[in-house]
Amino acid sequence: MIGGSTIEAELAKLKPPVAAEAISGAEYQARMDKARKLTRDMGAKALLVGAGASLRYFAGVPWGASERLVAMLLPVDGEPVIICPFFERGSLEADLKIPAELRLWQEDESPHALIKQAMSDWGGGVIAVDPALSFEMVSRLMRETGLPIQEASSVINGCRMYKSSAELALMQQAKSMTEIVHRATARILRDGITTTEVINFIEAAHRKMGAAGNSFVIVQFGHATAYPHGLPGVQILSENDLVLIDTGCYVQGYTSDITRTYIYGQATPDQLRIWDIEKEAQAAAFAAVEVGKPCESVDYAARAILEKHGLGPDYNLPGTPHRTGHGIGLAIHEPAYLVRGDKTLLAPGMCFSNEPMIVVPERFGIRLEDHMYVTESCAKWFTEPQAAIDRL
Repeated sequence: MIGGSTIEAELAKLKPPVAAEAISGAEYQARMDKARKLTRDMGAKALLVGAGASLRYFAGVPWGASERLVAMLLPVDGEPVIICPFFERGSLEADLKIPAELRLWQEDESPHALIKQAMSDWGGGVIAVDPALSFEMVSRLMRETGLPIQEASSVINGCRMYKSSAELALMQQAKSMTEIVHRATARILRDGITTTEVINFIEAAHRKMGAAGNSFVIVQFGHATAYPHGLPGVQILSENDLVLIDTGCYVQGYTSDITRTYIYGQATPDQLRIWDIEKEAQAAAFAAVEVGKPCESVDYAARAILEKHGLGPDYNLPGTPHRTGHGIGLAIHEPAYLVRGDKTLLAPGMCFSNEPMIVVPERFGIRLEDHMYVTESCAKWFTEPQAAIDRL
C-alpha cells in the first residue's frame, strides 16, 4: 500500500464521485433569518458581511475580498442589499443565490455612501460588522458614514459554526475525495521522488476527482516532519523516511483537511512508540466529545494521554505544540477551537479537525488528522483514522 505503483497508473484509476446536492434557496433564506435574529439580539439594525466565506455562506457569492468593497447589508427587517462595483454587475448576478436589491457604485464613487443611504432608508441604527472585514474597510465605514458599529462575531459564528445536513454532505464528499487521494499518493512513492513531484500529483489527483485542485498541500519527508508546517526547499525521499502529507480540496466551497503520517520502509522503535501514542491521543479526543461540554475538554483529553506516556506537559516538547483541533467548513480554520481556554459548548452540527500532533524536536513529527462532527449522542468521523504506521 506504500509504493509499488506509478503516477500514471494511479491517476488513471481516479474518477469523480456522485456529487452532493448544492445548498438550496430555502437554506439560504433560513441562514438569513437566523442572522437577522442574532443581529437584533445584539441591538443592531443591520448586518454587514464582506466578500469572503461569510458572503458565500449567506448569499452564495464565492468571491474573495479585495480593495473594492463587495458586501451584503442585511437589515433585521426587510430584504438584503448587495453593495458592489457597477462593472461587476453581470458576474454578481450570475453568482448570487438570493433575491436582493443591488446598489452599485462607480470607480470614482464611495460604496460607503450607499451603506449610509440604505441605513437612512431603514431609520438608522447600529451596524453589526463582519469580523473578517478589513481594518481599512471598517475605518472608512466609520469615517464616511458616522454610523455606530459593533463587531458581529456572535452573529457570524452563531450561524456558521453549526452545520446543516446539506453542509455535512458537501463536507463528507470533500473529505472522502481527499482520503482517496491520500491512498493513491502513498502508492506512487519511490526512492528519489521529490516533494515537488508529490505535490503536483496531489493537485492532479484532486482535479481528476472533480475538485478545482488543492485547497492547500504540505508534503514533508524525514527530518522535515518535525516542523508542523514543514521546511522550505525541495526534499528527496529515501528508504526508511517518515512521510507526512497534509492536504485538502473544496467541494462547493466546503473544504477537507486530512493528514497522514507513515513510514516509507521500516520504522524505528521510537517512531512506532510515538505513532501509537498519537493514535491513542486522537482516539481519546474523539471519545471526549459530548454535547454540552466545553471545547477545551477535548484538548485536555488528548494531552492527558501524552502526559501518561511522559510527553509534554502542556506545549512542551516532545509533545503537542499546538491545539488539538479547529473548526472547519467554508474556511479551513474557523471557530470554535479544541484548545484550552475555548469554553464554547459542544453542540450538534459542529465540525472539527482532530490532530494532536506529537513533535520530537530535530528528529521527527507524527500528525494524524481526521475530521469529526458532533451529534446529539457522540462524535462521528467523516473519515476513518489511519490504521497503522505502515499502511493507510
